[in-house]
Amino acid sequence: MPGKLKVKIVAGRHLPVMDRASDLTDAFVEVKFGNTTFKTDVCLKSLNPQWNSEWFKFEVDDEDLQDEPLQITVLDHDTYSANDAIGKVYIDIDPLLYSEAATVISGWFPIYDTIHGIRGEINVVVKVDLFNDLNRFRQSSCGVKFFCTTSIPKCYRAVIIHGFVEELVVNEDPEYQWIDRIRTPRASNEARQRLISLMSGELQRKIGLKVLEMRGNAVVGYLQCFDLEGESGLVVRAIGTACTLDKLSSPAAFLPTCNSPSKEMKESPLVHPPSHGCRSTHNSPIHTATGSRLTQNFSVSVPTLIYTGMGSGSAGKEGGPFKALLRQQTQSALEQREFPFFTLTAFPPGFLVHVGGVVSARSVKLLDRIHNPDEPETRDAWWAEIRQEIKSHAKALGCHAVVGYSESTSICEEVCILSASGTAAVLNPRFLHDGTVEGCLEQRLEENLPAGCGFCHIPYDELNMPFPAHLTYCYNCRKQKVPDVLFTTIDLPADATVIGKGCLIQARLCRLKKKAQAEANATAISNLLPFMEYEVHTQLMNKLKLKGMNALFGLRIQITVGENMLMGLASATGVYLAALPTPGGIQIAGKTPNDGSYEQHLSHMQKKINDTIAKNKELYEINPPEIFEEIIGSPIPEPRQRSRLLRSQSESSDEVTELDLSHGKKDAFVLEIDDTDAMEDVHSLLTDVPPPSGFYSCNTEIMPGINNWTSEIQMFTSVRVIRLSSLNLTNQALNKNFNDLCENLLKSLYFKLRSMIPCCLCHVNFTVSLPEDELIQVTVTAVAITFDKNQALQTTKTHVEKSLQRASTDNEELLQFPLELCSDSLPSHPFPPVKAVTVEKASPMGEGNFRNRSAPPCANSTVGVVKMTPLSFIPGAKITKYLGIINMFFIRETTSLREEGGVSGFLHAFIAEVFAMVRAHVAALGGNAVVSYIMKQCVFMENPNKNQAQCLINVSGDAVVFVRESELEVVSTQQPTANCQSSCTGGEVTT
Repeated sequence: MPGKLKVKIVAGRHLPVMDRASDLTDAFVEVKFGNTTFKTDVCLKSLNPQWNSEWFKFEVDDEDLQDEPLQITVLDHDTYSANDAIGKVYIDIDPLLYSEAATVISGWFPIYDTIHGIRGEINVVVKVDLFNDLNRFRQSSCGVKFFCTTSIPKCYRAVIIHGFVEELVVNEDPEYQWIDRIRTPRASNEARQRLISLMSGELQRKIGLKVLEMRGNAVVGYLQCFDLEGESGLVVRAIGTACTLDKLSSPAAFLPTCNSPSKEMKESPLVHPPSHGCRSTHNSPIHTATGSRLTQNFSVSVPTLIYTGMGSGSAGKEGGPFKALLRQQTQSALEQREFPFFTLTAFPPGFLVHVGGVVSARSVKLLDRIHNPDEPETRDAWWAEIRQEIKSHAKALGCHAVVGYSESTSICEEVCILSASGTAAVLNPRFLHDGTVEGCLEQRLEENLPAGCGFCHIPYDELNMPFPAHLTYCYNCRKQKVPDVLFTTIDLPADATVIGKGCLIQARLCRLKKKAQAEANATAISNLLPFMEYEVHTQLMNKLKLKGMNALFGLRIQITVGENMLMGLASATGVYLAALPTPGGIQIAGKTPNDGSYEQHLSHMQKKINDTIAKNKELYEINPPEIFEEIIGSPIPEPRQRSRLLRSQSESSDEVTELDLSHGKKDAFVLEIDDTDAMEDVHSLLTDVPPPSGFYSCNTEIMPGINNWTSEIQMFTSVRVIRLSSLNLTNQALNKNFNDLCENLLKSLYFKLRSMIPCCLCHVNFTVSLPEDELIQVTVTAVAITFDKNQALQTTKTHVEKSLQRASTDNEELLQFPLELCSDSLPSHPFPPVKAVTVEKASPMGEGNFRNRSAPPCANSTVGVVKMTPLSFIPGAKITKYLGIINMFFIRETTSLREEGGVSGFLHAFIAEVFAMVRAHVAALGGNAVVSYIMKQCVFMENPNKNQAQCLINVSGDAVVFVRESELEVVSTQQPTANCQSSCTGGEVTT
């Protein structure tokens, strides 16, 4: 399908001084698309040139429009020497290729240089004339819309959810080519940026073609990642969910779906579903791949940790025939199609019937050089193995699909860890065929699955469970069996019955390993991984019990590999589900009962644990109604069946029978204190400090138990880099320092956001990486949302501010060797840990400025700054249009690190520049917000001896147009014909 691309260069402003004699610049612009280049006239001696060029026209195929970015280069003209580069702008043309998209891209774009950062702005106008082409052999996928949000986009209705789409492209990394030895760092960085832009466009086009083959028109939950494999090459891969979407044209149809989550969200067309338990798998045998390269898959299952709390139970008397019919319909529907994977974490009502558990798989691979970029079979085969393993475990749980699916990698030199996880589920087959029309099946679902607990019911036969589990009858409907604990990788359903509030729960783990090369290194990592996974799940279970909760949502486990250590970080949001049984306590048992002082120490720790559980229940307002087991018909199992034995690294199975597990609370977990490691585990369990009064935190989009959100939001990104000392480094010291690092990072965020009390930190996304030996980097992205609280807060604010100030000044004591607290000034320590916090700032006149709480409602219409949030919605606003995805990759390098404020100043400036460039591209599309924003990668490398540093950042999100609810109310009062629509939506608005 041929098309015509038209570009006009209007003007520039705030250009840097390139001519030292005149302190001015002789600027001109090169416009390049594909192999065609145009140039503007030279504007002599001006820092604010006015070009007003003619329309530069490129006649290209739509395939090139999708693959190629528009490249705009600003240069300084020199008569007797080579022209000096000022900076570049890459513009993605794909948002103009949709039928509902914007017709023009027009605005001021920051001129970016990989060495100096932003160096002025340039005003560009871009138009595309696309001719229709009905050729079914065409290689373009124009018309397929992409969404980063992991739920059905606001203003759209899902007709059919087709299934999983994936693709990857490979190429050689320009950073490791021979020519890189002779070209400048700027040229090398720009070659890398351009290649990644080309690969990203090609990848998106290929996925769009797969969607068209499925007869779909959109990709939801689109996640694109870059694997920097060093000398092995560069891999760009993406996954998503193919859908057929219908746009809701009338305001009355889409306004309820665009609401921010609230009490009335149960009536919204979107539901956020869950799953039970966790099943983690690895393959143990080692086998040799093509080319005599070692690859390694591992599979270990730990029933005590991973199967506890999985979905369980058989069909009850009332729901048995219906369940059997539903399972039969689902099985027959899925037999005719591939096993579906879904990257969505939120679904239309009735789509998710039951969940069976969290399934995960990891594989250790040795990287080999990419010989032919056009044949990425090796990488495809690796991911195919992982997905096949996920499928087999989901089928073992009686499920026919995987939802909330994600993939990730961790690379260090030649070793790569491939990870995948999701939630096994039983789906409604009607959504896979006829769409969301109301039929008898949905009605029967509503009749047989009570709201708030249907997703908890087990999808398989209780008599043929693939793992041991403690089952009880549902505390809500008292008809079906449910597990005692629930783990899930997806968001909390809007109709779930939750008691109290939720909280962020994290498990952190570090393990040292010996430095090795190639196969020896891969073998050592493979041997460590199963035990790390076990201990991470142990911590999660213990902390969940300590909080007095019984379910985890949004579970995300990262395993990061470095040269001499492995790090694990698991984050989830804990809640108390009313349908699940009340969690038991934690019971401590020791090996040496004859030692009086030891027994006294254990009793003291037991009392402290009990007090902590009681305080947490009071803090999170967990007051479940008392229900006797005799009433709900749940049998009381034997003491040894009820108990769970959670231990640390040391194996002491021969002493298990000596423990009296029948004492204490009947459903208590038993922690065996058999060595110093176990004692450290208990101490770390008790040192987790809850957020200050007035603060809550979660890694899901909304905080369970809070409904009265306001329209004040504040997004922020924080990066902390610390360098460890290799002297006397042990696993215990690493764990303590890693815990202190994460805890103090959260404390610093609470201190900076203290003026927003009461507020909640939502969508808290931690990312841990080990870019170099003895270097740890932690990146946090989240959004703070305020909510109304019916009590006086001035006293609380004063108390919290004082306590946070005290904690901030005492951080030097909290972070003992080998860590130190970073400061805002230039550090004097030779290897100081540093921190960069970049807060998304809004216009002083806008509601985004949380300090201006008394701003009048009329100020909403004057907001000129593009809002940014990791959420899929904007509180107090309606999303009216999606303009396309923003997927950008930036490289920043410096040879004057200390002069730019050290690592902290360098990272802060770079992240602020990324924010500015994202906002500029969204504004040029006609948007005023970015939702589902995510920083997928932030790779930092430094050479302190040479005063050099480099950072690579990849961000993405959905560019949207939103309207404040107050503005909609004004419009509705001015238009009598819209009064009915306004009254229908007004009751579902939370301000």
